[in-house]
Amino acid sequence: MVAGGSIVRDVMATTTAVPKTKIAGGSFLLESRQPEEVFTPEDFSEQHQLIGQTAEEFAVNEIIPNIEKIEHKDFSVTRDLLKKAGELGLAGVEIPEAYGGLEMDKVTAAVIADHIAKYAGFATSWGAHSGIGLLPIVYFGTEEQKKKYLPRLATGEIVGAYALSESTSGSDAMNIRARAELSKDGKHYILNGEKMWITNAGFADLFTVFAKIDGEKFSAFLIERGFPGFSVGAEEHKMGIRGSSTCPIILNDCKVPVENLLGEIGKGHLIAFNILNIGRFKLGAMCVGGGRVSTENAIAYAKQRKAFNKVIADFGLVREKIANMATLLYVGESLVYRTVAMMDTALSEVDKSASDAAKQALKAIEEYAVECSILKVWGSEMIDYIVDETMQIYAGYGFVEEYPAERAYRDARINRIFEGTNEINRLIITGFLLKRAMTGQLPLMPAIKKLMDEVLSGPSTGEEPEGTLAEERKLVAQAKKLGLFAAGAATQKYMQAIQDQQEIMGAIADMTIETYAMESAVVRAQKIAESKGEAAAALPVAMTRVYLSQAIEKVESAARKVIAAVADGDMLRTQLAILRRLAKYEPFNTIELRQQVAQKMIERGKYTLA
Repeated sequence: MVAGGSIVRDVMATTTAVPKTKIAGGSFLLESRQPEEVFTPEDFSEQHQLIGQTAEEFAVNEIIPNIEKIEHKDFSVTRDLLKKAGELGLAGVEIPEAYGGLEMDKVTAAVIADHIAKYAGFATSWGAHSGIGLLPIVYFGTEEQKKKYLPRLATGEIVGAYALSESTSGSDAMNIRARAELSKDGKHYILNGEKMWITNAGFADLFTVFAKIDGEKFSAFLIERGFPGFSVGAEEHKMGIRGSSTCPIILNDCKVPVENLLGEIGKGHLIAFNILNIGRFKLGAMCVGGGRVSTENAIAYAKQRKAFNKVIADFGLVREKIANMATLLYVGESLVYRTVAMMDTALSEVDKSASDAAKQALKAIEEYAVECSILKVWGSEMIDYIVDETMQIYAGYGFVEEYPAERAYRDARINRIFEGTNEINRLIITGFLLKRAMTGQLPLMPAIKKLMDEVLSGPSTGEEPEGTLAEERKLVAQAKKLGLFAAGAATQKYMQAIQDQQEIMGAIADMTIETYAMESAVVRAQKIAESKGEAAAALPVAMTRVYLSQAIEKVESAARKVIAAVADGDMLRTQLAILRRLAKYEPFNTIELRQQVAQKMIERGKYTLA
């Protein structure tokens, strides 16, 4: 094990090979990206690979041997591991150097999250500490707050937690009941209320807690465990992530020094939502990492389990599952690192010496709120598929605790709930896009009008894509048109009231998610083919074609759902005819493609493109 975080500091001395041109959030719906504009795992520097190896070794040598102790809630082990992660520099990657951190890029943060996720119980604790536990102070803390808390959080000397949810306000975060009143002497805020489902609550030292001053002004406070009036309830008995601590916290006339107000009075929502947004891209990365572990377990089991006198890895339907898992991991990696690199490009323009540097950074990150929500939704649903199919491959043994499929199945389910439920995130995706369209930040409405004019004028004779992966890029273009066409029909009918049509908003989000995933997969395969040759790209291309085949069907189905809801009679028939024309494509032989993918994964015993 490498000590002292020296490898991590080596990464700091290098420049990440992220694209230099800033790309507007949500613009993937309207523009085609070229390979050089998109960052992929193949673009990792040697140092990124080295820190990934460090995180991997930490997970294998330190976390995995302690799983049973952590599962039985020996949180002294968790605390010890968080300290070791701090010593390696794995906990303070996003803390500025001035406060004991390493001030590294988001790509590095995602790489670490990916590798830490080999065991969800600890990954949850680590994520709550190194992400939502300390980032509120990084971005919103005063100089005194940063000096007081960040160095100790970076080393793991103290552990952080984030307390927003209440029993009556999970997704409806602004509806919290916790109250704060200024004491008569003006030295303290007195907080009363209860917070629910707080990760790390059983052993954390510092909590970012949200309450309404005078019952009205939504604000945030830094509360130390030892403050008078602060207490922690009993551990929740959870279905999954049992190795993490989840408790309520109780505020009973809790005295919080006025200097521990975090950010501005009444501006707590900026902290809550911006920090959750950052958490979403990390969750996406962790879902990829966890999915990779389950896939490797499934392959290993399929290669040794025999039925009907041969190993089940030889059965077509088992191979189909393995191919689907590998394909999803390939697309997941493509999504995560494309998105995070766009953030890094935007953050590179921030003037770190400016008094409002933190504000600039948050604005740069918020630019990709749609993409971060996509990562959260797509990643959490991807890992649910993988752990479910892993259990199916293990069959009866998968239902038994001593086999890895059972715990992974339970642990994965929470991902669709925390960091904002997938339903809320789907509304965020469509809502943010429409908001940007209405304010002119994203030329979505002109693009919709142009497409409407185009489809009503009859079949297009426009330019067809040429060159590498031309057919695949054509499918991505069709997906974009289907999404714009359905969104145009819906907005034409409902205008601003579309915000109240959640089913339609959700369907538009689904089309947006699949379009972004399709393009990410295609551009990555295209980039590999153009830089390494067609032979090296054979496996990525096969995976891309498998994914496109199922994704375009989802896009068409969602578009059909929207059209049927907003039109009827002759108009419905006309729009369905247009939809069929936009969705027309020649299918790939996905049975053969999946066989190719599965064969490579089974030969190598794991997910890999090499």
